[in-house]
Amino acid sequence: MSMFCAQCQEAARNTGCTVRGVCGKSESTSSLQDVLVYACRGLALAVDMLHRAVEQAGQSREGQSQADPDDTLYGGASLSEMTVESGRALFRGLFTTITNVSFDDQRIAEEVFVVLRQKEQVERQLRAVCTQDHEMPRVVTWNAGDLAALYAVVPEASVLADGNEDTRALRELATYGIKGIAAYGEHALALGYEDESIYRECARLLGATATLTDGDELTRVVMDTGALSVRIMELLDRANTETYGHPEITEVNIGVRNRPGILISGHDLRDMHDLLEQTAGTGVDVYTHGEMLPANYYPAFKKYDHFVGNYGNAWWQQDREFAAFNGPIVMTTNCLTPPRESYRDRLFTTGVVAFPGVRHIADRTTGQKDFSAVIEAAKTCAPPEELERGTITGGFAHAQVTALADTVVGAVKSGAIRRFVVMAGCDGRQPGRNYFTEMAEALPQDAVILTAGCAKYRYNKLDLGTIGGIPRVLDAGQCNDSYSLAVIALKLKEIFGMDDVNDLPIDFDIAWYEQKAITVLLALLSLGFTGVRIGPTLPAFLSPGVARVLVDTFNLKVIDTVETDVAAIMGD
Repeated sequence: MSMFCAQCQEAARNTGCTVRGVCGKSESTSSLQDVLVYACRGLALAVDMLHRAVEQAGQSREGQSQADPDDTLYGGASLSEMTVESGRALFRGLFTTITNVSFDDQRIAEEVFVVLRQKEQVERQLRAVCTQDHEMPRVVTWNAGDLAALYAVVPEASVLADGNEDTRALRELATYGIKGIAAYGEHALALGYEDESIYRECARLLGATATLTDGDELTRVVMDTGALSVRIMELLDRANTETYGHPEITEVNIGVRNRPGILISGHDLRDMHDLLEQTAGTGVDVYTHGEMLPANYYPAFKKYDHFVGNYGNAWWQQDREFAAFNGPIVMTTNCLTPPRESYRDRLFTTGVVAFPGVRHIADRTTGQKDFSAVIEAAKTCAPPEELERGTITGGFAHAQVTALADTVVGAVKSGAIRRFVVMAGCDGRQPGRNYFTEMAEALPQDAVILTAGCAKYRYNKLDLGTIGGIPRVLDAGQCNDSYSLAVIALKLKEIFGMDDVNDLPIDFDIAWYEQKAITVLLALLSLGFTGVRIGPTLPAFLSPGVARVLVDTFNLKVIDTVETDVAAIMGD
């Protein structure tokens, strides 16, 4: 095995982790994650090839020029069913490889075998449909029956297998964007929402990263990944709001009560709902943490009187905050760090999240997940230690801001609001992220901050005041709710009758940490936004050549000093 990982903002020396991940993952875990991505690429390419083969076969039929989803394949399966089954396997597999999701080698290996079994089925269909024998790519045909065979494929699965730094950078840029797409797709699927055409496009794009070597073609894959990112965030937004209602402006309690509690972190609203249902009437309270804070904004959750509010801050402070909470903690998605002994026996994982030796809540088959073990554990625990008191305000997703459009537009026209600054994205541990706190404090009183994701914890508890009753920090929700911020911008463009969204008084100052932030960035570029600042560093996986293309084409910038960036944003 030989480790190399540069997928997150904390990559060692901003080049890559080669001994152990800064996130805490071992060399073996990193290698198995590479193999899982490699397996997903092979499955994606097989699905894409199957669609093309069915389309080619169908062109001989009168009036048919594309693959028919109702085409019956070998053994009675349909192309549509094969696409959906493969898409679900791809999404779960890719989500497993995102930073701070799974540290459990056994579970990662199990996901590899799931993907390989699905790939076998698609390959069998592909060979049955093809009328001529031709050699299948190695990424499609390889297989493994045990852990040793998985480790044997590590050299060809490694990021460094592509020796050209520019094509490697483009390949990874697209792949990380697709990882975020997979994560958002998993959340939507938990609520019963999926789109076969998204699975199909995901297979095309990920499959292309397995075969293309031309820089221009890979650049088109990157841009198409951005377009697909917009579609998946729209699907998840619809899944969340049609299931739980549109977020409302809400004052969220950040104090505690004198009863045992359960702390739920991550992003999965379906898990949140299941937990609230099962804790009702038990004498156990529920608190959100990190990216689960926006659950407080949804109308469907407000009916639970044992839903207390939010506890603590962003993911990277969990060591101290989980220890102080005293009760059990449920990690529903990424943002897990290796747990300390002070709370390890109170930690539960679920979904794709896993850590060796930590109790795991099984996936739901029908109905709800079973959180009874968590609830029983909570009853034996002391109430949470108080970290702070008061409230924070959020719930400014696109429907709520659109409802305030007249007020917002009036403030812009009167000059009361001069600029909107989108400070969304991820928080992290590096001291340089104090930039975002200082930026919020330094922006003049006629600037409004639009935010989503855990980057908001750098400034959402500051007293920054209001403008005509409008808070100067408008929190739209989780990282995937960055879609809301784009919708708000596009709505303002329409209201002001502008031809170019970049003529709006909006600047983007984005903090990034992991792969979903790359998905959001590619979505913004796809929607035509330029001049986006990201930080605290440019991604380590970008080669100088690819970084230069992004700068030249989209005016992508890395954050500078607070003074320099405030002056540039405000035009001073």
